[in-house]
Amino acid sequence: MLAGISLTLVSIWYGQNHGLLPVAASEEASIIDGLFNTMMTVSVGLFLLVQGILVFALFKFRRRAGDRTDGPPIHGNLALEIVWTAIPAVVVLVIGVYSFEVYNRLGGFDPNAASDRGVEVAMLPGDNSSGLIDAPKPHKMAGHHHMALGIGAMPGEEGTAADLSVDVMGLQYAWIFTYPASGITTGELHVPVGKEVQLTIKAQDVIHAFWLPEFRLKQDAIPGRDAELRFRPQLVGEYPIVCAELCGPYHGAMGAKLFVHSPEDYDNWLQQQVASNTNPTQVVAMRPDDRSEADYLALIVEHLMGDSVAPEALAQLHPHHSTMP
Repeated sequence: MLAGISLTLVSIWYGQNHGLLPVAASEEASIIDGLFNTMMTVSVGLFLLVQGILVFALFKFRRRAGDRTDGPPIHGNLALEIVWTAIPAVVVLVIGVYSFEVYNRLGGFDPNAASDRGVEVAMLPGDNSSGLIDAPKPHKMAGHHHMALGIGAMPGEEGTAADLSVDVMGLQYAWIFTYPASGITTGELHVPVGKEVQLTIKAQDVIHAFWLPEFRLKQDAIPGRDAELRFRPQLVGEYPIVCAELCGPYHGAMGAKLFVHSPEDYDNWLQQQVASNTNPTQVVAMRPDDRSEADYLALIVEHLMGDSVAPEALAQLHPHHSTMP
């Protein structure tokens, strides 16, 4: 009993104090952290239990000095096998239900997310009770509807507009951010603290993955498909934006910054961008028709990535790709 109590206390303590996660910078991060901490608690408990039994058996049932006899002919233990099968099954079931609930709380089942493009889901013909959005008419199939990609509004807030909307374009090897309300295009993402932000994520060429480690959010950017991420930043600061999908030879250099400002600082930044006509990241993002793809990518490297990629290497990258408008 004492061993069981000690095992439980150690597992719970370590599960809540492991220090493996970065700072939680969004409202959604605490929800994800709760799931992660639960999984860590269960994992540590099972690890200590299994290893403890192994160490105990190592000493308890070791061969004694001078003992040359065979071990007892044990062929199995049905009760023990049922126990060690049932316990993992129950753990997996509980974690699965918890994960489902977390995904729902984050807005993963918002049918209004990402407009009308998403994952095709088979349904009964004429069944519209779920409220899922119909497929675009040119591609509509009988008995099918479309579910949005990404994380939408939290339950109870479906159909409401976010405080700030930003279009995100992933391309080899940069992230481009466009603010439709103000017409600003930049290579950095700036958002106000405490406001709900909606990102509409696309890809121009290959599959990328938009990852915000401190926000516990990640979403694939797929060519020809729209995905959505909605979140509410809670801490002012500077955070990395990482591409978490191998997208080419310079995948490691594909990164950007997310800046969370106070409302006053965000308004000042917005006014500066509107007033500025020489923003270098705007020049990079808006590609003239007479500029080659190699020159365009070279500007992205110069302004957003530094000198880590040789310009001559860019000229060899996918000349068949379509250009940005």
